[in-house]
Amino acid sequence: MEDLNALDTIDRARKAVTDRAELPGMSLMEHLEELRKRIMNSLGFLLVGFVVAYIFHGRLYGLVRAPLDINHIALNFTHPTDGLNLTLKTALVGGCILAGPFILYQVWLFISPGMYANEKKYVVPFMGATVGLFLTGIYFGYRWVLPNAIKVLVFDFGVKLGIVPILTIEDYTGFFMSVILGLGICFELPILIFFLALFGIVDAKFLAKNYRYAILAIFVVAAIICPMQDPLSMCLFASPMLALYVISIAIASFAHPSRRNKPTTPAAA
Repeated sequence: MEDLNALDTIDRARKAVTDRAELPGMSLMEHLEELRKRIMNSLGFLLVGFVVAYIFHGRLYGLVRAPLDINHIALNFTHPTDGLNLTLKTALVGGCILAGPFILYQVWLFISPGMYANEKKYVVPFMGATVGLFLTGIYFGYRWVLPNAIKVLVFDFGVKLGIVPILTIEDYTGFFMSVILGLGICFELPILIFFLALFGIVDAKFLAKNYRYAILAIFVVAAIICPMQDPLSMCLFASPMLALYVISIAIASFAHPSRRNKPTTPAAA
């Protein structure tokens, strides 16, 4: 039965891709050129965001240090270039956040030629929901997961055992970026489900029926992106994704073609 479900999903995905490919629009080479254009534009926006963030890197560094200051933990470096690396990484994270909405709009411009005309109305909800969910994931990680993870891992499993914490810049910045950007990306799950449902690849019934596999996949993803190795920390990453999966079922029910009028008019390129 599981094999039949998997084959059915593959068939629906192949049919969705075929239907979209048959829309009058750009050729393969034109699609590749469009992809190159959108990638270059995204890199340009990222560069601008990086420069702006670098100008304010002092304030951004204060935000990065805040979780450590709350727990009265000093930050150390072991290499002469660690301070420079911290500044560049801080500016990079800030640049990613600043350029995020513009990069997402480039993603929309790339996929829109493969959508029907009545589907292009989703551009405003798509942009609002995508940016909102990304920032919500960042805020959730920064305000709750990061400070509490530091408190538990450093104090409960370190200081209370008589171990003196010596956090290096390299270790902390990697930890910080994993939590912040990892949760920001994880919160995009409803957007992914929305487009899979919009293209007819999955539906609400399929998602509800295969929730066991979804839970397994979510915990696997949480184990990969979670910078901490303990089960509690992994659950902190998985819990919002589980809640978002439930929300995604309702989104799939709304977005699936069977719940909407059959589109017949292709979108203008």
